[in-house]
Amino acid sequence: MFEKILIANRGEIALRIQRACREMGIKTVVVFSEADRDAKYVKLADEAVCIGPAPSAQSYLSMPAIISAAEVTDAQAIHPGYGFLSENADFAERVEKSGFVFIGPTAESIRLMGDKVSAKQAMIRSGVPCVPGSEGALPDNPKEIIATAKKVGYPVIIKAAGGGGGRGMRVVHTEAHLINAVNMTREEAGRAFGNPEVYMEKFLENPRHVEIQILADTHKNAVYLGERDCSMQRRHQKVIEEAPAPGIDRRLIAKIGERCAEACRKIGYRGAGTFEFLYENDEFYFIEMNTRVQVEHPVTELITGIDIVQQQIHIAAGEKLPFRQKDIEFKGHAIECRINAEDPVKFMPSPGRIQSWHMPGGPGIRVDSHAYAGYFVPPTYDSMIGKLIAYGATREQAIRRMRIALSEVAIDGILTNIPLHRELMLDPKFEAGGTSIHYLEHKLEEQAASRSPRISLRISEMLSWSWVLYLFQLVTQQQTLKQKNHCTANLV
Repeated sequence: MFEKILIANRGEIALRIQRACREMGIKTVVVFSEADRDAKYVKLADEAVCIGPAPSAQSYLSMPAIISAAEVTDAQAIHPGYGFLSENADFAERVEKSGFVFIGPTAESIRLMGDKVSAKQAMIRSGVPCVPGSEGALPDNPKEIIATAKKVGYPVIIKAAGGGGGRGMRVVHTEAHLINAVNMTREEAGRAFGNPEVYMEKFLENPRHVEIQILADTHKNAVYLGERDCSMQRRHQKVIEEAPAPGIDRRLIAKIGERCAEACRKIGYRGAGTFEFLYENDEFYFIEMNTRVQVEHPVTELITGIDIVQQQIHIAAGEKLPFRQKDIEFKGHAIECRINAEDPVKFMPSPGRIQSWHMPGGPGIRVDSHAYAGYFVPPTYDSMIGKLIAYGATREQAIRRMRIALSEVAIDGILTNIPLHRELMLDPKFEAGGTSIHYLEHKLEEQAASRSPRISLRISEMLSWSWVLYLFQLVTQQQTLKQKNHCTANLV
C-alpha cells in the first residue's frame, strides 16, 4: 500500500480523498492555488504545496507543476479527484512515465472511453445497448448526413465526439436545419475540445438520466454497485441525485449492470467508472462513460456500504477487489443535493466571504464540504461548495430527512441554491419519482413566465403612482407660486 498520496484537485473532493487516506493510514500532499490558501483541506494536509496563481491553467491544470510537487514531496501516487485532469489521458500517461501511480484508469482506457464515438463502438461490441444513431463520426458529405438522419428519425442530436459536461451538443428537428447544425457543432467542438469530429443520435423526448457505478481491478474482476438517478438537472448540469433509481425493475438493473461489468473486463478497465444511460420506455441507451469517480458517489456509498474512494486506492495499489457481485447488498435510499454558491433563481455565481455557516445533522445526514464560516468562495472556479446527503430505510424517509436537513441549513454572506432544493423536496412530481431530464428546465421556465406578468404589473403600478405623485407635486408647486405672487402683490 502507498505511504503518501498527492491529491491533484481542490474543493470538497480534495477533503473527501484526504479523509479516505487518513482512515487508511496514508499521508497526503495537497496542491493548491493562491486562491485556495485558506481552504480546509490545505490546513488539514500533512503537506501542502502552492503550485501557482488562481487561474486553473496556471495551477490545477499545470501538469509540470503537479508532477514536480509529487517529486519534491516523495509522493508515490497521484489522485486526480474528478474534473480538471481526472479524464486527461496525457496526464495519466505523464504521471506513470514520471514513476508515479495514477489512481484511475490507464491512459488507453481514458482515450477509448473519452472519445464518444469509440466508446459507443466498444459498448456495441460488449452488448451494451446504445442510442440509435450514426455508427461513427459523421462524414463530410451532406447527402450521407441527411440519409443517416432519415434512418435514425427526427429529432436528432448532434454531439461532439470529445465533448463533455453538457457542451458540444445541438438538437435538430427538421432536415432544413441539419447541415448547418452539423457544421456549427463541428466548429465549436474543434475550438472547445481540439477534436472537430461529431456524431448523431436519436433525440429521446422524455428520458431519465440513469447511471451505473462500477469498480474494476487489474485482475479482471469487475462489479457494479447499482444505479443512480440524476434526472433532476438544468442545462445538463445535475442538481439532485439519488440511489437507487425509483420505479425501475431490479432485474433490468441487474441485467444492464452485469453488461457494464463485462464491458470493463473486456477493455481491461481499472478503478472506478460510471456508465451513463438515457432510460425511456423500460429501455436503457448508453450515452457515455465517465472514467473517474463522480460527484454523486456518496449516494452509492450509502446504499452499498462501500467506500468508493478507498477502493480506488486499493485497486491502484494492485490489490484485488475484496468482494464479488453476490456479496454486494443494496439497502435503503439516499438523496444528494448539490450546494452551489449561486443565485437560486438566476443561477449566477455568488462568490464572496461566508459570514456564517451552519450545517445540519441527525440520523442519516452526511455533509461533504470544504467550506466554513470565514471561508472566501473564489470566483475563479466552479460554484459548488458542498453536498448534502440524506439516507433512509425508504425513499420517503430519505426525503423527509432531507427536508429537515435543508430547513436547518443557515449560510450568510453569499447566495446559495438552498431555496431551490427546499422547493424541489416539496415538489409533487419529484416526490412521486421518475421525472425526466427536462422536468426541472420546464419547471423553471414556467416559473419565469409566471413572474413576468407580475413584474409588468408592478412596473405599471409604479408608473401610475409616479404620475400621480408628479401631478400632485405640479399642483403643489403652482399653488405655492400663486401664494408667492399674492404676497408680492400685497407688499407692492
